[in-house]
Amino acid sequence: MAEADLPVGVRVATPDDVPDVLRLIRALAEYEREPEAVETTEDDLRRWVFGDDPVASVLVAETGGPDGGVVGMALWFRTYSTWTGTPGIYLEDLYVDPAARGSGLGRALLTALARIAVVRGYRRVEWAVLDWNTPSIAFYEALGARPMEEWSTYRLAGDALADLGG
Repeated sequence: MAEADLPVGVRVATPDDVPDVLRLIRALAEYEREPEAVETTEDDLRRWVFGDDPVASVLVAETGGPDGGVVGMALWFRTYSTWTGTPGIYLEDLYVDPAARGSGLGRALLTALARIAVVRGYRRVEWAVLDWNTPSIAFYEALGARPMEEWSTYRLAGDALADLGG
């Protein structure tokens, strides 16, 4: 998909955006009340997003004008559904700086992801949202997204992952 096909204010991130992407990841963790949980470094982002074997992609949102800069991001990766037989997109992080909220950039980031999915023939875009994050839930539902009510997310990490995988 060409950059020209992305909504105004949204572009594909480059390695030069790594400091801004990490800043936004940290801001999201602060918003989600887990600032100490961020272990990611700029080197991690350079390796796993922009390196030889990228596992994720990032779109960034910018404001125009002389004070413009990166104020939002959507970090995502491809999934695969055995039920539909097609890939999809998993949105790991969506964040827009508080000062830029209400400007349409959050919608533009999700529109860009939806456009990528449609153009590539993917059949879904999915993400998780914290139960208490009612502003985001209302925003997502206004766009037509619906919760997966009967599904729970599970995670294997830390000692449990080491025990099982070791």
